[in-house]
Amino acid sequence: MEIKTVFRAFNSAEAQLVRSQLEAADFDVFVADESSALVLECSVLGVGGIRVQVPGDREADAREFLKSCGHPVE
Repeated sequence: MEIKTVFRAFNSAEAQLVRSQLEAADFDVFVADESSALVLECSVLGVGGIRVQVPGDREADAREFLKSCGHPVE
């Protein structure tokens, strides 16, 4: 299954908020690079942020949902 990044956060709290909103809307969600960002706070920029991802076939729906919640999307 292909996964797509729909949101990038620069702190764990924001990534987890977006993840919980997507899960509440019945999306399968994967949060990537969070552990790397937590090890060294400054490394979150080096890895390109914490990526919130969904299955590729739900990408467009997830982006629309996040926009409706007021989140910037990639």
